[in-house]
This record gives sequence, C-alpha cells and structure tokens, in this order.
Amino acid sequence: MKQLAWLTDIHLNFLELPALNAFMDVLATTTADAFVISGDIAESRDLVGHLQAITTKVNRPVYFVLGNHDFYRESISGVRAKVRKLCGVTSNLHWLPDARVVPLTEDTCLVGHDGWSDGRFGDYDGSDVLLNDFGLIEEFGGFDEDPKVRLAKLHALGDEAADHFRAVLPEALARFRHVVVATHIPPFRESCWFEGGISDDNWLPFFTCKAVGDVLAEAMSAAPERRMTVLCGHTHGGGAAQILPNLLVLTGAAEYGEPSVQKILEIC
Repeated sequence: MKQLAWLTDIHLNFLELPALNAFMDVLATTTADAFVISGDIAESRDLVGHLQAITTKVNRPVYFVLGNHDFYRESISGVRAKVRKLCGVTSNLHWLPDARVVPLTEDTCLVGHDGWSDGRFGDYDGSDVLLNDFGLIEEFGGFDEDPKVRLAKLHALGDEAADHFRAVLPEALARFRHVVVATHIPPFRESCWFEGGISDDNWLPFFTCKAVGDVLAEAMSAAPERRMTVLCGHTHGGGAAQILPNLLVLTGAAEYGEPSVQKILEIC
C-alpha cells in the first residue's frame, strides 16, 4: 500500500512569503510516498521556482500536469519547454505528458496530460464568458480574436490531450488493474462542479474537455475488469462523478490564496 497526495489549483503566486513557507511546511510533513498536482501551480514567470521549491521541500517524487494559469504571460510552447528542461535536471520531478505510464505499485499506474477546455460542451456560440487565457496566453489572439478562430484553437488543444490518452491508455490498461489519470480540465459535464452544482451551458465550453472524456469513457467501457480514477480541477468547485461503474472522476475544490492537499489516496 502506498499513499499519493493530490493537489490542484494551488496558485502559489497568490501567496506572500510567510504563507508560502507555511504551505511548503505542510507538504513536507504530509505522509505520502509521492505527490501529484493537477495544474494551476503558479504563473509562467514563477512556475519553475515554485516547482523547484516543492521538490526540494518534499524530497519525494512529484508528478504534475499544467493548467491554463501556468501559461499566463507566456506561450504554451515556451512554458512546456521550460518545465521539460527543469524535469531533465530534477530527478524527482516529472511532467506527466513526458513520463507517459508511471508505475505506482504492482497494480496501479499514473498517466496524465494538461488538457484544455475544448468548447464542445455547453453553448459556445451563445456564451458571454471571456477568460483571461485569451489575453494572457500567446497562442490566443487577444480578447478581440474571432470566436470561430478561437474555437478552432480550443478544439486543437483538446484533441492534443485526447490523442495523448489514446496513445498511453492501451499500455496502462494492459499492465495495471487501476489507472490514475491527472488532467487539469474536467473531462465530463457531470464532473464540472461550479459554485455548488454542475456548471451551466454558459461556462461549460470553458470548463470541460469533451475530447478527453470521450477517450476515457471508450477505454473503460472496453475494459470492465479495470478501474480508473481521474483527478482534475480548474473550476475550483469540488465533487465526485461516477461516470461508469469503473470510471470515477474527482474534481478538486480550491480558493485563491488558500492552497491545500485535496486528498491522500491509498494506492494498492
């Protein structure tokens, strides 16, 4: 039996130094064999420093995916290049898209990808939501970008994440009875918890990744003897959704300036 500590949407850039040090002390005293973070660790300019601080403090394996905030004030490609370089020189730090299938125990593995809201659930055309992503991440064309052009970019990012899971899940499900999935964006409508309930059609296009959900559901429907637990965040609303008898999605709750350990998972 091993323990996996799950964190999400910790937004460390919102903390002053005393609060940041206090949170690092919490992580150091957490009784877990490893940590997994499902995105929104900081913002691009201080992401590397915070990842270095976490890995130094806990001195145990840290697995992570990136969230939309982690790319703020830079490009997606640039931030990914930085974390890939950091992981190359930090033995206990692992970006899950590169790590692919990570054995945790004989029966359980970990896989993950950043994911992205892909605009496929809800009412994209009728929504009045305008995320800061569109003005703060270089790949987007600003707040005045043509909505159709923006939607094509969201589709491409969601499809990239789905393609990753389509590539790694056959190996994961062939070798392990239980697959833990880390991704930032809730992959199902039912797992999109927001302000105490399931998100409405105004927010769903920007809070879910249908492309990833379709791949996960298809894989688990074809492997009823296997089990999957998905860990995600993004919406700051917490809840659990049993999508299939063998597919459970946990969405983490979060508040800016109050990071926490979401859950300690017992891994057999």
